[in-house]
Amino acid sequence: MKHFLRVVTQFFIFLYCKCLWRGLKFVVRKFTGRCELQRICYNNKHGARRTLKIESSLRFSKNELLKSALSVHPDKVEKTIDDIMALKAINPDTNPQLGISLQSSLLQIVGYRSLVAEVENLRREHYDCENPKHEDMLMKLWKELRPDTPLTGRISKQWCEIGFQGSDPKTDFRGMGLLGLHNLLHFAEHDKATALQMLHDSLQPKHKYSAENHIDQTNKQNKSFCLYLSTSCSYSFAIVGINITDLAYSLLVSGALKTHLYNAGFPSKSGNVCYLMQEFHRFWIEEDPSDIMEFNRVRSKFHRRILRQLKDLDMALCPHFSASDLRLVNL
Repeated sequence: MKHFLRVVTQFFIFLYCKCLWRGLKFVVRKFTGRCELQRICYNNKHGARRTLKIESSLRFSKNELLKSALSVHPDKVEKTIDDIMALKAINPDTNPQLGISLQSSLLQIVGYRSLVAEVENLRREHYDCENPKHEDMLMKLWKELRPDTPLTGRISKQWCEIGFQGSDPKTDFRGMGLLGLHNLLHFAEHDKATALQMLHDSLQPKHKYSAENHIDQTNKQNKSFCLYLSTSCSYSFAIVGINITDLAYSLLVSGALKTHLYNAGFPSKSGNVCYLMQEFHRFWIEEDPSDIMEFNRVRSKFHRRILRQLKDLDMALCPHFSASDLRLVNL
């Protein structure tokens, strides 16, 4: 019986998508005098809500020009918009805002595809110790995170001080390739103070004590600050950074990050990892795990929380990577 109901439901969904929905769009266009793209642009503010609907409309269109618009080169976006306006018989002089809105959304769509391709290329590029550029990036990472401590050798147990598993970091980059190193170095270079503070915290053994003995009444009002002082637990900074890179990569390729990027714009490909690193650091402290063996549990819970937040189409990951102000902001 359940199987029969499922088949019937799928049939009606198919019928709706193929016939009723197209017929409904035709009726609405005749009634309003506007095509679907016009209605989307005029009825939705700039950001994820508008761009996601335009993307869906173009993807499921029967017209090849509209479908191909999703994969055009950024330099050809303007011409593509002109072609779409001509196809839909829309006068650009009487609808000047429509072309601007379509161009803005289409640039976001093709920009997201370009970002995915760029990130994928970095992920597939293996760390090569014979490549001077790769080695220079690794040495820069050490200097940024351990500025006062000379590295005794390329192969050294000192790498464990910044959170690698062994004496040769290249083995830890196998999963995420050069993308993991790129993100760690970007974080260390562009938000050095926060990266150094997180590295310091990650090296501390687990301890608990009363925060009231260490903070004044003003700071007691800051709940996260009190929590930050009251508990700490060590983890491997570099390894966690690579894991968060993997998490950010999965959000990107699944399309979950479209909400954030369509709302907030396109920062550097490592900017989102900087935010997620700091947010995970706070989440780790809030979860108060008994030891590092709970990492997978905490990571999965953190992943689910970010996914829930990104389902809000008006939401964007906080663009300000400050340890004193980590949150998701509602636009």
